[in-house]
Amino acid sequence: MLIAIISLGGLGFVLGSGLSIASRKFHVELDPREEAVLKALPGANCGACGFPGCGGFAAAVVRGDAPVVGCTAGGVSVAKALGAIMGVEADVVKKVARVYCKGGNKETTKKFIYEGIPNCRAATLIAGGDKTCQYGCVGLGTCAVVCPFDAIRMENGLPVVDEEKCTGCGKCEMACPKYTIRVVPADTKFVVSCMSVDRGAVVKKYCSAGCIGCGLCVKTCPYGAITMENNLAFINFEKCTNCGLCVPKCPTKNIEDYLIKGHEPRQESA
Repeated sequence: MLIAIISLGGLGFVLGSGLSIASRKFHVELDPREEAVLKALPGANCGACGFPGCGGFAAAVVRGDAPVVGCTAGGVSVAKALGAIMGVEADVVKKVARVYCKGGNKETTKKFIYEGIPNCRAATLIAGGDKTCQYGCVGLGTCAVVCPFDAIRMENGLPVVDEEKCTGCGKCEMACPKYTIRVVPADTKFVVSCMSVDRGAVVKKYCSAGCIGCGLCVKTCPYGAITMENNLAFINFEKCTNCGLCVPKCPTKNIEDYLIKGHEPRQESA
């Protein structure tokens, strides 16, 4: 027994010594900037940056494989902090999720009663979902489930985004099978809340809140920021000045007004 104990002890000493030598020989000096970057990150580990957690992103930033503006969860403040650490300019625009559908439970008709898994992707496997409008929000709240910042709640079968909490990470956009929720620049205050490319008569039959492609918004916009594409109005964010003239002209009230009190419309560029 004593011999066995001494043998095991000796073996442990030899292996431990070998590991100690190996650790010193193969030791890689950690760039102090990596630790500083990691401390500046919010620690959400949401993966929206495209790397495996905040640690992976921090290492990528220091290596030059990721931009300092890559952390959507951290927003402008984190981007500036990382820029200061890395000695580069951090040019970042805050982004938020916006809903491109107003066809909730009250506004749309149903093809059937869905009683399956409460997941939007699962529901669309059955005839594209229960709504007669094949382009509309499925309404089961998968976007709210995947949001790591509790920025989405469901009302009337539609997602409602809390822009104060939203970081523009894009998790909801990737989870939506109908692409009815998108991440856009936060200073864009008007969106056409519809995805249907059906003709107006069909849209009116299926949804009381859909875009009917009348073109009144196109004629009203003095900046040429709105065009009609496949029976659907489309707002060019680069041209839109947030003047809001299109909003009262829409007969279905489909142009969503995100203009908050005290917000000044963008000035038209010279």
